[in-house]
Amino acid sequence: MPEKLKKEELYSLEEYARIRPEFRRKVMAHKKERIVPIGPHATLHFESRLTMHYQVQEMLRAERIFEPDEIQEELDAYNPLIPDGGNWKATLMIEYDDPEVRKEKLRELKGIEQAVWVQVGEHPRVHPIANEDLERETEDKTSSVHFLRFELSPEMVADAKAGAPIRVGIDHPRYRYETTVPETVRKSLVADLH
Repeated sequence: MPEKLKKEELYSLEEYARIRPEFRRKVMAHKKERIVPIGPHATLHFESRLTMHYQVQEMLRAERIFEPDEIQEELDAYNPLIPDGGNWKATLMIEYDDPEVRKEKLRELKGIEQAVWVQVGEHPRVHPIANEDLERETEDKTSSVHFLRFELSPEMVADAKAGAPIRVGIDHPRYRYETTVPETVRKSLVADLH
């Protein structure tokens, strides 16, 4: 099971500046194996311990954070996005290039975060627990970014580890797409499970 990040595992600002290009290459290669487009305008980015380590390091770097209490605040913000061994955690991105189109679509797609699902083999679809950190939807529109947690049964975990296909989709009245997760992504997601 992936453990939460600890302060002593983080690089100092100086050390991170030195290793950043190499660390970034490693993380970008890893992220490629964890991205699943769902239709033309939605993408699931499955998070991991490594992606969160990178996020924390980048925040510390950008904000020039080196005080222990402030470092802990960043860890407290990002650690909940690391999968716990019986779930997957993902960032849902809704992307429309044109700002006016985006505004209109975010109104139409209200509730989309609840319409996302994952399915392992023949098991029932799992809908996410969405946006546990804060409310991301207003009365008249949804956000373009949502944080999702998919809780899996022990049987789903076992079947995923045994090679069952993994499907993801969105079943919203205004946006319906589904896809089978590519094998490279499937292997990466299975590595999150205990």
